Amino acid sequence: MLVRFLAALGWAVAHTPEPILEGFSWLLGEAGFLLLRRRRRLMLSNLHHAFPGRPAAWYRAAARTSSRRVVETGLLSLAAPHLSERRLRRIARTTPETAALFRNRAANPRPLVLGTVHLALWETQTWMPLLIRPDRMNIGVIYRPLDHTGADAYVKATRERFGLKLLSRHEGFNQAQQILRENGTVGILFDQNAGARGCLTLFFGRVCSTPELPGLLMARFGAELRSFVPRRIGFWRVQFESEAIPNDGTPAGATLALNRWLEGALVRDEPLCLNWLWAHDRWRHQDVPARRFRLESKRDLLSADVAARKLAALPRRTRFWIRLPNWLGDVIMAAPLLRALRESRPDAEITVLGREGFQPLVGQWRFIDRFIALPPRGAGYFPAFARLRGEFPDVWVAFTQSVRGDLEGVLAGAPQRFGVVRPGRPRPLLTHAFGTGPADPARHQFSDWEAFFRHFGLEGPVSTAPLAPPPERSETLPIGLIAGSENNPEKRWPVPRWRQLIEALPGESFILFGTAGDRPLADAIAAGFGGERVENLAGQTDLARYIERLRACRAVVCNDTGGMHLANSLAVPVVGLFGPTNPQRTGPIFSAARAILQPPHCPAAGGSPLAELEPECVLTALRALGKTAAPP
Repeated sequence: MLVRFLAALGWAVAHTPEPILEGFSWLLGEAGFLLLRRRRRLMLSNLHHAFPGRPAAWYRAAARTSSRRVVETGLLSLAAPHLSERRLRRIARTTPETAALFRNRAANPRPLVLGTVHLALWETQTWMPLLIRPDRMNIGVIYRPLDHTGADAYVKATRERFGLKLLSRHEGFNQAQQILRENGTVGILFDQNAGARGCLTLFFGRVCSTPELPGLLMARFGAELRSFVPRRIGFWRVQFESEAIPNDGTPAGATLALNRWLEGALVRDEPLCLNWLWAHDRWRHQDVPARRFRLESKRDLLSADVAARKLAALPRRTRFWIRLPNWLGDVIMAAPLLRALRESRPDAEITVLGREGFQPLVGQWRFIDRFIALPPRGAGYFPAFARLRGEFPDVWVAFTQSVRGDLEGVLAGAPQRFGVVRPGRPRPLLTHAFGTGPADPARHQFSDWEAFFRHFGLEGPVSTAPLAPPPERSETLPIGLIAGSENNPEKRWPVPRWRQLIEALPGESFILFGTAGDRPLADAIAAGFGGERVENLAGQTDLARYIERLRACRAVVCNDTGGMHLANSLAVPVVGLFGPTNPQRTGPIFSAARAILQPPHCPAAGGSPLAELEPECVLTALRALGKTAAPP
C-alpha cells in the first residue's frame, strides 16, 4: 500500500509543471519554517553556532531558504522514478572536469573513494552513470536502508536505475571492498552524526561524530579521495562537481580532511551553504543526557584535529548555561563542580547566570567564560530571559530549587534543562531531572550536587582545592570577624561573646565584615574599641573589596554564613561557629585550614543555641590554626 501510494504521488509530481512545483516548494517551505517551531529553532541554532556574529536577519533568511530546499528535494525524490532520461539530462549536468575525471577512470581504472554530503537535491547523484556513460563503470554507494521493507526495495530499484549499486551500510562493506579491489568507485555519505561508530572531530568548532569509513577504504586500497557535490543551480537543476581532498594518507587524516573541506566550502560558498540541510541535528552525538557532562566516544581525533587546524586549544562552542544559586555560600560551593565540568567538557563555553553582585567573584574564576547578571525583579524580569533566546544555549543547568529558575531556562530557549528534584517539589519544566530522597542530615549539600553532576556524566575527580592561592601569612595581619547572618538571626553568636573574644586578644587587630543590614550588630560589637583595634567595614564594601580585605586577614572567625565559604575558598584559615545549623550539611568544603566549633553537647547535626559556645573554645581554635595552614 505504501509503495503504491509513493508511486502514485511520484507520478503526479513528475507530471506537474515545474513552475507550480517551485511555488508549492516556496509555500510549503515557508509554512514549515513558520509552523514547525522545533525544526525552525534547530536550524537557527545550527546557523548561529556555525556563523556567530552574523545579523539575525541572515540566520532567518538562510533557514527559510534551507526549509524550501528540503521540500524541493523531497518532490524531486518522489518524481525521479517517473522522469524520462531526456528530462533527467535537462535537470542534471556535470562540469567538464568531472566528466573528464570519470572518462579517465574508465580508460585507466584505479580505486576511487568519493565523499558525498547531504545537500539539496542530493539524490540526483544516483543519476551520474546516465550522464557520463563510460564503459566498464563500476560504482557503488553505501546507503542507509529504510525500515519499511517494501519502501526500501522500491527506493533501491529506482536509484539503481542507471547501473549504480546501492550497498546497505549493514551488509555492504564487503561489497564496497570488492568494488575497490576491481579498481571501481565507492561513494560514502560522510556526515557529522555517525553515533558511536564515528570518531570525535570538529565541525564549525563543535564536537561531532564523523564516520571513518571513507578514510579506512582509501588507506586500505590506496584509493584517491575526492568530494562529490550536487550543486543546485536552479529549481530542479543541478551540476555535479568533484574536488581532490589532500590528506596524509591515513584514515584519521582523511577523516579530518573531509570535514575541513566541507566546512571551508560552506564558509566560502554561500549558495552551497544555503543548500546544505541545516535542519539536521548534526552535533547531537554528545547530547545524550547520561553522558552530557563529559566527552565520550570509542575513537577520539580531537587532539589531531586541533593540531591540524593549528589551534591553541579545543574551541568552546557547546553552550552550557549555569543558573547559579541565589546565596553567596551556595555559589561558592558550586564552584568545584563547574571547575570539574570545564575539565570534563573542554569544548564547553560555560556561561553562568546570577545576581549582579556576584560578578566580581565569578569574574576571577578562570573556568568560567562569561557572566550574565540576572535582571531586576519586576515586570521586565521574565521578558529579559526571552530576549536571550537569540543566543541559543544548548544546556541549562539549574542549581536553584525553584520552578522560577526552570522557567528562566525555558524562556531562554535551552533545549535541555537539568536540575535536582526532591520529594514533594515537582519541577515539570526540567527536561532531565536527578531525583533524590529527603536531604540526609549527615550528607553535605555539596555531595548531593556532585551526585547530580555524575548522574549526567561527569567523570574524574572533583577537586576541593581553594579557588585562589593561599595569601601570605603574617602574625601582624588582622583577624576577620563575620558576625552577621541576614537569612537567619539564630545563627549569630551574641554580641557579648564577640566582645569577649576581642578583649581576650589585646594585642590583636580585627576587621568586622558584614552587609548594610549587619551594621547595627557590627556597631554594637565595635563600640568602645578604637579604629586601630577594630575596623568596622559592615555595609562599606562591595564583593570585590570584600574579597580583597578577606585575603588580607590572618584568619577569619565567622557564623555559618556566605562569608565563611568565601574565606574558605580563598584559602584564608576559618573558624566556623555552628549552633542551630548543621555543619555536616553546610560546612566549608575547600581543603584549606579550618576549624568547626559547636556548643558543648551539641548534636553533630546541630540544634543547640550558639550562645552556649564559649570564647575560650574560639581562642583555642585560633591558636591551633596559627600553627598550621593544613586542613584538619
